[in-house]
Amino acid sequence: MINVRTIAFVGPSGTGKSHRAALVARDNGADAIIDDGLLISKSRVIAGKSAKGAPTRLASVRQALFVDKKAADEVAAAIKKLNPECIMILGTSDGMTEKIAEALGLPEIEHTVRIEDIATPEEMAAAQKIRSTEGKHVIPVPEFEIKQDFSGYFLHPLRFFQKNLGSEDDFSQDKTIVRPTFSYLGDYTISDNVIISAVRHEAMREKSVYRINNVNIRSTSHGAHIDVTLVLRYGVHIPTACAAIQKQIRNGVERNTSINVRRVHIYVKSLYCEK
Repeated sequence: MINVRTIAFVGPSGTGKSHRAALVARDNGADAIIDDGLLISKSRVIAGKSAKGAPTRLASVRQALFVDKKAADEVAAAIKKLNPECIMILGTSDGMTEKIAEALGLPEIEHTVRIEDIATPEEMAAAQKIRSTEGKHVIPVPEFEIKQDFSGYFLHPLRFFQKNLGSEDDFSQDKTIVRPTFSYLGDYTISDNVIISAVRHEAMREKSVYRINNVNIRSTSHGAHIDVTLVLRYGVHIPTACAAIQKQIRNGVERNTSINVRRVHIYVKSLYCEK
């Protein structure tokens, strides 16, 4: 049994629990959160794998409940290493949070916060409408913490600014919206040709580029590797120009396709000198 205070944050699916998780944790003295298979502390994913990335709804539920003993043991070990004073478990029911606590070897839940206590019926209804019509879910960590695991998903950073949030030890208000794999709104695919076109477009926005000779894309489970062969205009500082092109391509492709760009290699074939 892990020696830590354990509390719960309970409410129906889609009513805004993850949206409010950081503030509820702070107000109740919790310095770690268990949410949909993830162990989170200070806006960082410490361990686990998000259930929102599971291929089916059933697999998502099993992952959130830590049915897999290996996954449960890994998160339990991470909790022991983190050694939080208090951990807050998010769930849709008392039974769910109790099962999670048992799977992770946590003490009995001593206090439960309910979504009805901190959100109005109108706010919960609005959150559920967004969930049902747009399939959007919130993960209470910044986008860079989950980008690799959600490569190819629609990611959107969500930041709230509020006065008197407290010290740096408090949870950050950075959150990320994702549309899970099992969303009934349908799947989407992006062909390599589309990515290549996006790469060409972004590269040509840099004035240092005269022509794009070739673009190669290698897709992996964690994102895309991009190789670009091009011609630069004579007179530019090549290292500086290439760094700017890399940044432009990476930012543009990630913004427009939601695909994680693992690396961008620039190969300068020649220089063009205007007559």
